[in-house]
Amino acid sequence: MSLYDTVRTLPLTVEEYDLEGLEQNVSSGFLRKTTVIRLRGAGEEGLGEDVTYEATEHDRSQSQGPIHDLAGQWTLDTFSQHLETLALFDHEPDQQAYLDYRRWGYESAALDLALRQANVSLGAAVGRQPEPLTFVVSMRLGEPATTERLNAWLAHYPGLRFKLDATPDWSEELIAELAATGAVDSVDFKGQYHGTSVDTVPDAALYERIVTGLPHAWLEDPALTPETLAVLEPENARVTWDAVIHSVADIEGLRWPPRTVNIKPSRFGSVAKLFRGYDYCAEQGIGAYGGGQFELGVGRDQIQLLASLFHAGTPNDVAPGGFNMDPSAGLPASPLAIVARATGFAVA
Repeated sequence: MSLYDTVRTLPLTVEEYDLEGLEQNVSSGFLRKTTVIRLRGAGEEGLGEDVTYEATEHDRSQSQGPIHDLAGQWTLDTFSQHLETLALFDHEPDQQAYLDYRRWGYESAALDLALRQANVSLGAAVGRQPEPLTFVVSMRLGEPATTERLNAWLAHYPGLRFKLDATPDWSEELIAELAATGAVDSVDFKGQYHGTSVDTVPDAALYERIVTGLPHAWLEDPALTPETLAVLEPENARVTWDAVIHSVADIEGLRWPPRTVNIKPSRFGSVAKLFRGYDYCAEQGIGAYGGGQFELGVGRDQIQLLASLFHAGTPNDVAPGGFNMDPSAGLPASPLAIVARATGFAVA
């Protein structure tokens, strides 16, 4: 039985829904907005979170309100098929990825509601128990890049691990400082983003410095040019992918067979595609780690729960939201104990 078969026929009653806006100024210098989707039916409520990055898209959808025809008697799968027919945006969004992000908000709310109406937890439905969740902290090192912020976090949490965004000013000296901490699990080159605020220009010399100076780190999302390929080819077993992974077909189409990939639920868009991704990685012996999208609400709990069920011990980029702020004490350490709610797609 496929993973999706464990949940696809769950009955789902939807009577109404509404939208709730969330916002927060985060440490990387922007006002993050998301939208919580609340589906209601049969005395229960299911929650999901639209993690589209463009703030005006949230303002627009929230002002429009619950305009989609979602009420009815469904199964989880027929509801998903119905979502496929709906224009969740009334215009073409700036990024095609936003279509998946919004779809995931509705899909995750539907999964939560169906499980609650069935009086079962996600773990029980798929036959798994949450395990203590290993996480890393994802960040840039400032302008100019220094190890100051990383060391400030380590002062509070000596065992903390990191996923760092590389920038052109990473010198050999900086990389040596990072290597000396022993705390860097992966480096994100942001080489597969196009038309976003985090796009980077391929720099083979930078890649060489990082490949050599951080010999045990995963190399995420490098740009593939003749110059960078010359650097990456000998180290292709360390290369992993995030931005390009939206489906099993994307994993199958990678240049090198991956040892591990970043499975971001919101990038897959639907529960069916996400669960096929988990199945495929398990069948092929490919590792997986989770990724976040600056979730402000239930979305962060949900990606942590998924990671704890399917790849708890890997360098999951799903740290508690407090790690998106300035370094401070009092946050939960890794590994994080995940206690699932008795019913639904949620933590207690």
